[in-house]
Amino acid sequence: MSMTKWLSGTVVLGASLFANIAYCEETKIDVKDLPKAVVDAIHAKYPKAEIEGAEKETEDGKTIYEVEIEYEVGDKEHELEISLTPEGKILEIEKEIDVKDLPKAVAEAIAKKFPKATLKEAEEVSKVADGKDVVDSYEVTLVTADKKTIEVTVTAAGKITEEEEKKDDDKKEDKKDEKKKEEKKAEKK
Repeated sequence: MSMTKWLSGTVVLGASLFANIAYCEETKIDVKDLPKAVVDAIHAKYPKAEIEGAEKETEDGKTIYEVEIEYEVGDKEHELEISLTPEGKILEIEKEIDVKDLPKAVAEAIAKKFPKATLKEAEEVSKVADGKDVVDSYEVTLVTADKKTIEVTVTAAGKITEEEEKKDDDKKEDKKDEKKKEEKKAEKK
């Protein structure tokens, strides 16, 4: 292979990687900076919700807000991440669930692909269409037998559609978020 071909291939690969990175940009934002329509939509669907955090994401030139909320039903506390348009249209809802509550097909698909993995956390992902929440998939964070942390997306029917290894920076950020949640819970008591 000539040096020119190698260099041009490297430039094309580098440019495509840069384009993919620029393709989706996420930024943490202060809750007070959320558009009124976003806050109103959350409180309309979850009247007693407490907004815990927010991110602004630009993907394919479209802005999406991802908002973390906590709300109580009876004596049980729930944590959700809601994706909305700037106009307040709810697109997706991610709800933390106990890993033991995963549907059988999902648990079996993960056990088959990652036989000795330890399941750490799970989220039920619902798409919102015509005002109705419909379970679309499950996101499961697990630790493999060789100690890799992976987030797996599985359809309700048990088909694995995505696998992403979590980097050390992601793990540190998750631990910081978990610590903040625990501190807030302790303050409430």
